[in-house]
Amino acid sequence: MSKRHPIIAVTGSSGAGTTTTGQIFSRMFASEGLRAAMVSGDSFHRYNREQMARLAAKGQFGERNHFALAANHIDKLEALFYDYGHTGNGRYRQYVHDEDHNLIAAGHKAGTFTPWGPLPADTDLMFYEGLHGGVVSDTYNIAQYVDLLIGVVPIVNLEWIQKIHRDTHKRGYSQEAVVQTIVNRMDDYVHDIVPQFAHTHINFQRVPLVDTSNPFVVRDVPTEDESMVVIRFRDPSEVKLTQLLQLISGSTVSRHDTLVVPGPKMALAMDIVLRPMVQRLMSRKTYA
Repeated sequence: MSKRHPIIAVTGSSGAGTTTTGQIFSRMFASEGLRAAMVSGDSFHRYNREQMARLAAKGQFGERNHFALAANHIDKLEALFYDYGHTGNGRYRQYVHDEDHNLIAAGHKAGTFTPWGPLPADTDLMFYEGLHGGVVSDTYNIAQYVDLLIGVVPIVNLEWIQKIHRDTHKRGYSQEAVVQTIVNRMDDYVHDIVPQFAHTHINFQRVPLVDTSNPFVVRDVPTEDESMVVIRFRDPSEVKLTQLLQLISGSTVSRHDTLVVPGPKMALAMDIVLRPMVQRLMSRKTYA
């Protein structure tokens, strides 16, 4: 059976900007009249919030360390990608975040999962946003099922600054605890997250233009105005860099496969670069 249902995956570490990218895609799908099956990587975590806390107390995985393949149902995620690509169907569930008021009102507890069930019927494509959309290991190869694989990752110092700021200001953790979490999950970050960016079709990497040499003393997260975005294409022949330079003011080409745009132009760049790719994917879709 040949693959015939498009899959788009955005992969990146926690706080890297994958959620914002998901919002950009949602608007794009709506304007293109496409009905997407939206899948969150959070829903494939193996443990709920309370279970992860107990594991952390035993020194396993580290608090909220879902980076590790072993802490996720990677087998079920790969099965979903395979099933959707070949049939347009598959099984998933949802993780209930604190802000998921509709799910909570329906009786689900924050920090837990909804039951496994089928994807919505009659969708045009599947969109995944999470940690493991590009996994290739000795056991799994999820990247092979993805038609458009996008990496979204800031440079690591900026990633740490964003995490420290978010977890101390919005989640009430001490800076010492957040730094320890970063340390605890570094091995999984290096072995399970970073290698995925070698399999992506496009990477979007935000680079600050201010000093972040010591991310553990920086108090403010660099703004978009204080950043540039490095966009690397695996196959630069698929885009017209000269045309992109004209469409995105302030952009430059740093290598034959790399476009650099001002930080505030990231959403615009994503739309200009990715929309034609989505349109080509849909034009090649077969329904028979």
